[in-house]
Amino acid sequence: MIKRISSGGPWENVVGYSRVVVAGPWVLVAGCTSTVDGEVRHENDAYGQTKTAFGIALQAVEQAGAEAEDVVRTRIYVRDIADAEAAGRAHHEIFGEIRPATTMIEVSGFIDHRMLVEIEVDAYSEALQDGDRP
Repeated sequence: MIKRISSGGPWENVVGYSRVVVAGPWVLVAGCTSTVDGEVRHENDAYGQTKTAFGIALQAVEQAGAEAEDVVRTRIYVRDIADAEAAGRAHHEIFGEIRPATTMIEVSGFIDHRMLVEIEVDAYSEALQDGDRP
């Protein structure tokens, strides 16, 4: 069974995606930025943007019925690789004990020029496989 969960964000309808898709035991969170209530938070601050984006992603993971400890993979996209240390520090603060597989990639830009970071999260929860979904 596949369950799709929307955050209500404006781009979901325009582009045609869900914030999170639950497919069996997998929780797949779409790209998250530091956009809150339509505004980019922490302008010119890659660390702050990374923390905010992961906060949004982890809310989606929890809404799907999983937990931060279930995160098995993260992807960090940065507009400037010079922000790798700041984004990596934020990642470590959240996932230092969990230690998911991760990738960091420099990209040419994002949909809003104020965005410095976008992240993705994949989680795996056997409880979801057994049908214990919210």
